[in-house]
Amino acid sequence: MSQKGKSSGFQRVKRNIFRFVRFALIFFFGSSLFFTLLYRFGNPPITPLMLIRVVENIGDSKKTSISKDWVKLSEISPNLPLAVIASEDNNFETHFGVDFKAIEKAKKLNAKGKKMRGASTITQQTAKNVFLWPARNYLRKGLELYFTGLIELFWGKERIMEVYLNVIEMGDGIYGAEAAAQTYFHKPAKKLTSSEAAAIAAVLPNPRRWHPDKPTPYIAKKKAWILWNMKNVAKPEW
Repeated sequence: MSQKGKSSGFQRVKRNIFRFVRFALIFFFGSSLFFTLLYRFGNPPITPLMLIRVVENIGDSKKTSISKDWVKLSEISPNLPLAVIASEDNNFETHFGVDFKAIEKAKKLNAKGKKMRGASTITQQTAKNVFLWPARNYLRKGLELYFTGLIELFWGKERIMEVYLNVIEMGDGIYGAEAAAQTYFHKPAKKLTSSEAAAIAAVLPNPRRWHPDKPTPYIAKKKAWILWNMKNVAKPEW
């Protein structure tokens, strides 16, 4: 093949790659915007984490089930949003998805050799749960920040909290406030007390290990701290 022919073939490959990348980017941004707007008004039927847990249980020959019952935020006790804000994201009402103050505090604690407090906001956790998969890498984190910005922009705080409280994992096969309230306290989420809400919030970092109705000494201590902090954080104005 002549030099001219090789050059022409190389140019065709470059054009094809460019077209593919352009199509992939248009598809990604278009679909992400579509589903973000869709879930502003419609409820996500299932999340990637739910599917991953099903596959994990099948692989481990465990019983597979998904217990969830979507309820409006108005049908959830105000104690629960307040408890998760007190536990997970004190500045939920004032930040735009990322809490830079919490990040700086976590860095300082880490530099002192103390246990680093997580700085992931409720908005970030919602973005991860609804659109992404549980992993620790730069790609996942970058996508998480992208979706965090989208849902802050298009959903607003009230919708973010509603989605968060309906999709968050709260036990093995248990998702959302209503399923958790019924499973652990045998009552609707609407009737959760401050103590029960704090107990649910206390186990969220690892809800398959801990259970709000049977707190370990560590969870009981954390629950007490959440109850105390619920008096200090700003109550949502919804």
